[in-house]
Amino acid sequence: MGESRKKQNPLAGIKLERNKKQKAKKHHSKAFNTFLTVILSLAIIGIISVTSVAIYVLHDIVSIANGDVVIDLDEYMLNQSQTTILYAYDENGKEVEIARLHGNENRIWVPLEEMPKSLIDAYVAIEDKRFWDHSGVDWMRTLSVVVKYRFSQGGSTITQQLIKNLTGENGRTFIRKYREICYALNLEKHASKEKILETYLNTLYLDEGCYGVQTASEFYFGKDVSELNLAESACLAAITTAPRTYNPIRNFENNRRRQKLCLDYMLEQGKISKEEYDEALNYEIIFTNSEKYVPKKDNKTTKEKKDTYQSYYVDYVIDKVIADLQEQYNYTYNQAWRKLYYGGLKIYTAEDMNIQSVLEDIYYNRKTLPKGTKDGQAVQSAMTVMDYQGRLKGIVGRAGPKPGDRSLNIAAKSPRQPGSAIKPLSVYAPAIEKNYAHWSTLMQNYGLVLKDGSIWPKNYDGPGSPGSYKTIADAIPPSLNTVPARLVDIMTPKVCYDFLVNNFHISTATTSDVNLAPLAVGAMSKGVTTLEMAAAFATFGNGGKYYEPICYYRVTNHDGSKVYLQTQAKPEQVISEATADIMLRLLERVITTSNGTGRKYGVSGFETFAKTGTTTDNKDRWFVGGTPYYVAAVWLGYETPKDLSHISGNPAGQTFKTVMDEIHKGLEKKGFTHSEDVVKKVFCTRTGLLASEYCTSKSTGWYKFDHVPSTCTTCKYSSPQVNPGGVTTEPEAGEGNEEQPNPEQ
Repeated sequence: MGESRKKQNPLAGIKLERNKKQKAKKHHSKAFNTFLTVILSLAIIGIISVTSVAIYVLHDIVSIANGDVVIDLDEYMLNQSQTTILYAYDENGKEVEIARLHGNENRIWVPLEEMPKSLIDAYVAIEDKRFWDHSGVDWMRTLSVVVKYRFSQGGSTITQQLIKNLTGENGRTFIRKYREICYALNLEKHASKEKILETYLNTLYLDEGCYGVQTASEFYFGKDVSELNLAESACLAAITTAPRTYNPIRNFENNRRRQKLCLDYMLEQGKISKEEYDEALNYEIIFTNSEKYVPKKDNKTTKEKKDTYQSYYVDYVIDKVIADLQEQYNYTYNQAWRKLYYGGLKIYTAEDMNIQSVLEDIYYNRKTLPKGTKDGQAVQSAMTVMDYQGRLKGIVGRAGPKPGDRSLNIAAKSPRQPGSAIKPLSVYAPAIEKNYAHWSTLMQNYGLVLKDGSIWPKNYDGPGSPGSYKTIADAIPPSLNTVPARLVDIMTPKVCYDFLVNNFHISTATTSDVNLAPLAVGAMSKGVTTLEMAAAFATFGNGGKYYEPICYYRVTNHDGSKVYLQTQAKPEQVISEATADIMLRLLERVITTSNGTGRKYGVSGFETFAKTGTTTDNKDRWFVGGTPYYVAAVWLGYETPKDLSHISGNPAGQTFKTVMDEIHKGLEKKGFTHSEDVVKKVFCTRTGLLASEYCTSKSTGWYKFDHVPSTCTTCKYSSPQVNPGGVTTEPEAGEGNEEQPNPEQ
């Protein structure tokens, strides 16, 4: 056995070990080759996938860019929220802005050609220097930003910024950026550079509620954007990237640094010279909050007043335009409201700025109203001033500080009982028009005997006397109640009511007013407004023509190319010229006679006609009248009706006189135009007939040419006697004692 061991090969173990290592090496080589094959396969798949995605994305981008329009800028501008502007005309016929209305966004759209070159260059320089050359996307800038910030920072062109402004998408994701790029390329295919820039500059948010460069220019500088200089243009452009941070009024130093950066870019890009650069850098910008700021006299309203509300006139225009849009276009209230507040309309009003200013001053400061309060309430008042063609010149809805926009407007929307102020409309005008009475018709100055035996109505000094008679001309100045009650009884309440509603267009009258008390002494169920009273009384000064009150002439879109609403003065002959003339002369006696209730309130230097009114329960005072220029109606009372017996005199009359005296200053003296169908005659005061040679008590009156009384023959055969009624006077406070009978009686 030992020999056999000695004969074994010593290299056999080494060989065996070598074979084992060779087998292991072959195994490792095969695994590496497999791994390498997998890696190369994945790489090839990745390259193919990325290439496919890139090709797809590129194809998608090209497809969207060259496809149908994604965003129509013209359509967008029409639907964009824009500020509505109201204008009035000054004494030279120049349009003057009086108010602005807007929804969530305060914006005035301005064409690019009306913007200064300095502003356009400033925005391009600081926001997108290659704007005029690229096709919507600045690829060099975009790739640089992607590599450096992975979409978390800027790099957007003006076109891309506009897309963000229009879509409201502002996320920092690849998908959002991808979509923005597609839309930007598409937009540049379908819209000009100028249109893109115009839309961009009109949709920017520039803090303080300002959308677009026009409202921002007005807010910060108090001027139209077309008037901006280089320094101001750079200042405005500096705000864009972070409006609150670079707001020049709130954060001046921040804005100043970015303004300089903007000017630096403009200089580098050759848009301005070194001299212009230095001048702009050293220019002191005067902001609207500065003590140095002086508003231009002819400047439009530019900065919203935070401490005051829009006028009652503007409130009324808003209500009227909304109502007219509903009627003409079948809009719902909300649709009409949105059209007004978001539609960028231009409304040309009939407001007389001087008259409105006088009204607001006198009413805000309560110059003619009683002091103190009753049960915590101050006396209130409302007033309307119109001309004789229906144009609303001024209106105030209450006295004292205005509580808010579109607050209660008593003058237009809160009817109050008129008392005796209604008599010319419901009694005397129809009586003369329908020939029930004339100037010297004698009426018994005694109340009607009702079914229960009571006497109604009473005058301020009692029920009158069965043997007392008054002419129409003598019954009006002291505002007797007995005479109109008898006239209504003769004509019938139905005739008087129809005349009031159909001829004088008193819309607040109701069928429950077809009764003696509402028509004879003004105890109406709802009452009347100063607006409708002024329009009705205007017929006495313009020859009998009724004009529906108008507060605006036309409503257009932002550039005037479309007229949405237009008003035209359409006179309606509601009473004859002769009746109007006689009513005018009768109502002048309220001012000119010694016992006239309006004798203290005539307008200085001008013919004045008027009628006062006090309600039965003494909760309302009225004064309605006019001159050859204007007609006005004044109401006075408490917002929640209360007794006024503690107030002496007639503050409504004093308010009428104070306002009318002021607005007539500087006007040429002129009188009323009278009708040729009216004749002047002498009548017998005993009979009311034309005076004969036998009549010893005579007076002068005015009569319709075709309704002249016959000649008196009574005085020839009987002894003349003085009219037993005599002459009465009325306390200054009003007519009083206008009691309403029981309807069943």
